[in-house]
Order: sequence, then C-alpha cells, then structure tokens
Amino acid sequence: MKSFGQKSWMLPQPVLIIGTFDKNGKPNAMNAAWGGQWDAKEIMIAMGAHATTENLNNCPDFTVAFATQETMVASDFVGIVSAKNNADKIAKTGWRYEKSENVNAPVFTDFPMTLECRIKEKIDESEEGYYIVAEIVNILVDEKYLTEDGKPDVEKMQLITYDPVHHGYIALGQRVGNAFADGKQLFCN
Repeated sequence: MKSFGQKSWMLPQPVLIIGTFDKNGKPNAMNAAWGGQWDAKEIMIAMGAHATTENLNNCPDFTVAFATQETMVASDFVGIVSAKNNADKIAKTGWRYEKSENVNAPVFTDFPMTLECRIKEKIDESEEGYYIVAEIVNILVDEKYLTEDGKPDVEKMQLITYDPVHHGYIALGQRVGNAFADGKQLFCN
C-alpha cells in the first residue's frame, strides 16, 4: 500500500448546503463538505469564517440540504462565491425557498431532503470559524422522493459526494446490500 500521510480524505463526504438568513432576513447558502451525523438526533459541521458563520452567530438556526446531480452546479457555486462579495448569490442559483416552519432559516425547495437544525454547541471557536454540534429539529422530504412505505428513497434522490482527492463530485449509486442483515450469512460458516 502507498502511504499519503495526513489528508482530509474521509470517504464518502456529503455535499451539504447550509441555509441561513442574514440579519435582514435575506437567505444565504454555502457548500460544506466536512460534516456528518454526531449522535442519533444531532449533526456536526466544521465551519470556517463565512457569511454563514456570521449568520449563525446572530441566530443558531439553519437548514442542511443534500446536494444532488441536478443541483450540483449551483451547489458548487455557493461553495466558491461568498455572500460577503456577491449580494445576488442565491438569485444566481435559481433556487426557490420558503421559511422553515420549525427554525428561523430558509428551506431551499429544489432539494429532495432538508434537515431543520439548531446549534446546541460551538467547539473551538476562533476567528477562523468553529465546529458546530446541532440538534436535528425536523426532517423534510419532497413527497416525490418517498417509497411506497412512506419513507425517503435515497436512490431516487441522486445524491452526490465530494471527492477530496481529485476535487470532484461523484454520483452515489444503487443499493448493493442490506444493513444489519447481509452479514448474518457469516454466522453459519
């Protein structure tokens, strides 16, 4: 095996779109790749010094949408353009939004699934940013992405993952097995 030393290559990395309102109620979004499930009802995200970070300092509420093949170009755009420098950032994406009913943040309706969240804790806060641990207040899923049992169909969503090695986006594929079931085959051996 070839050794690469320390890299930020945890795979797969979700492409998270963080939605906030600024102090004037204007929606903002940023692309964040460094986040994940923290606990059963909590997530963790590494935040740098962004307009979104300033918004979170004013209000602890935000949304997290999962980028898809369809939203990829605009999702990348909100990761490379700051609201500090481009006041029309959201208008350029073409995304539609509505105010969340559960938190004070925008829900971008172009995404199949959105987490409505509230910060519980900031860790290692500095001028460069901080890590947030947030409670998942509610989960919204567009009904066209539900299966017959009424639960989200992850395959239909066409989610993407960030490739930190080659700085690309990879489409997530099809179901290949059954968790908490397929491994039982080895019990008989």
